[in-house]
Amino acid sequence: MACDFFTVDTVFFQRLYVLFFLELATRQVHVVGVTAHPTGAWVTQQARNLLMTLDDRAGHLRFLQHDRDTKFTAAFDAVFTAAGLDILRTPPQAPRANAQAERWVGTVRRECTDRMLILGRRHLTAVLAEYTRHHNDHRPHRALAQQPPHPARPTPSQPAVKIQRRPVLNGLINEYAQAA
Repeated sequence: MACDFFTVDTVFFQRLYVLFFLELATRQVHVVGVTAHPTGAWVTQQARNLLMTLDDRAGHLRFLQHDRDTKFTAAFDAVFTAAGLDILRTPPQAPRANAQAERWVGTVRRECTDRMLILGRRHLTAVLAEYTRHHNDHRPHRALAQQPPHPARPTPSQPAVKIQRRPVLNGLINEYAQAA
């Protein structure tokens, strides 16, 4: 598992910080929090909340990879070591060491947040929840044989005769499925 922050600037020139976790084996993303003022205590609480939602799957995780940001405190690391995960810190000034997380940041920026005007924290939370649902349930990944990380229904192996389109985020992204 990897985690990191990325920032989004709102229409009103407020910078919001998004904390997310990425399961490396399945490519499933968990956006756990959005705040204007991230602190070590807030990040630690978000880590506890994530482990509660993961429940049994947390036992299958072995490592947590994060950078050397001061918001990732010893208490944050203790939450995951208590769950049996080993903490891997990336080397200083080496953004490529956490490449999967950085790639997801680029993807969410290109496909979603750079194309929208974000009004505030609640708006960004709603947009990221919808995009994360799309990413986890529908968006194909090359590393997963063109399947999504957590498919709602498997992708057909043969081309469909009739395709149905469903717009996501008011048409910013489209999802396609075989029509009945």
